Amino acid sequence: MKLTGIHHLTAVTANAAGNHAFYTQALGLRLVKKTVNQDDVSAYHLFYADGLASPGTDITFFDWPVERERRGTHSIVNTAMRVNGEKTLAWWKERFDSLRVPHQGIAERDGRLWLFFEDPEGQRLALVDDGGRGDEAHPWARSPVPAEHQIRGLGPITISVPRIDRTAAVLTMGMDMRAAREYRAGDTPVHVFEMGEGGPSAELHVAVEPHLDPAQPGAGGVHHVAFRTPNDETYRECAERLRAMRAPSSGPVDRYYFKSLYFREPNGILFEIATDGPGFATDEPMESLGERLALPPFLEPRRAEIEAGLKPL
Repeated sequence: MKLTGIHHLTAVTANAAGNHAFYTQALGLRLVKKTVNQDDVSAYHLFYADGLASPGTDITFFDWPVERERRGTHSIVNTAMRVNGEKTLAWWKERFDSLRVPHQGIAERDGRLWLFFEDPEGQRLALVDDGGRGDEAHPWARSPVPAEHQIRGLGPITISVPRIDRTAAVLTMGMDMRAAREYRAGDTPVHVFEMGEGGPSAELHVAVEPHLDPAQPGAGGVHHVAFRTPNDETYRECAERLRAMRAPSSGPVDRYYFKSLYFREPNGILFEIATDGPGFATDEPMESLGERLALPPFLEPRRAEIEAGLKPL
């Protein structure tokens, strides 16, 4: 199964307008696609990414009127985003202080510097110094954050499970990830699995927390994490691998901007495989991404009905 890294992460908000303000203004990300949940058109699906809407840079949100998440295991517990350098982390710490964004201090973990923080709904996030490693950065010219300090992309993503054995088997034997190393976050053992060329954009961290109750989904929580596969050929290979494993899955799903395949690891955490293309500029010019409600062709005949059911951002 050819996976090259994190593709996107989808979380839940109960306040689309506040979510949009925080991720575009406080974090300086670009809204690259304003669309709807294709399975629930009453809800926005908002995609925030870098200046070119590159695969591996987008954190996305479903807008659902739900209560806050109850934290626990069997869940995705932290979404890290990559920045370049200790000076940039210090800049962000000062910015969080001035904006009153809840955060911790800059600390070393797993050989890297991290700055943990939360969004207004308690979404658990972090900035990680990636040392400039990985894909070329694509700053957004209209961001309120200076280009040199902008978020470069996603990763690592951390999940929590009560036991490592079955999850590790799926990640390594089923998904061809590599068991890279282990570290401790306080008293919690964390196992690091790598994809592709490795590095923070291609890592899944698995925290083992048997003392916690299972999480209850809600606002401020994460819905699923998606992993990158380069093209249609490798996507078909991934689907065939899941069939050969007799792993229950959604089967191929065409999301128009990319192709998807959904399945759950042994603790019920939802994983997605997603292709890098065709991308978000398929139906909008790159220079005006996210400025209007975008609908895939099969939903376009329902535009008036869908727009009537959405609140303005």
